[in-house]
Amino acid sequence: EEKLVESGGGLVQAGGSLRLSCAASGFIFGDDAYGWFRQVPGKEREGVACISSSGTNTYYADSVKGRFTISSDSAKHTVYLQMNNLKPEDTGIYYCTTEKYVACSGYVWPSDYWGQGTQVTVSS
Repeated sequence: EEKLVESGGGLVQAGGSLRLSCAASGFIFGDDAYGWFRQVPGKEREGVACISSSGTNTYYADSVKGRFTISSDSAKHTVYLQMNNLKPEDTGIYYCTTEKYVACSGYVWPSDYWGQGTQVTVSS
């Protein structure tokens, strides 16, 4: 059974950092691109970061570029999102996603499978 399980969310002050983890099971890790989306109340769900199946290509939304870093550990079948210099507008539910063979160029985001989400709250 394919499954994505996020963890690492929480409450942090503006300027602080969090690292989200996404444990993937039931997937062939080397075939799948992974992404992080976030859902802010009243706004459309937004793609935040993407990493290709090889791990060599990444893409970031302009709103997080330079502050967030996506990475993957194939041995642990886990994808991470390191979030630094957090801002109140980063508050939302963060979802891990995956899809095969997505290039992570910004035109297509991995979205075949979704995790349950983890809440990130940044206080001012």
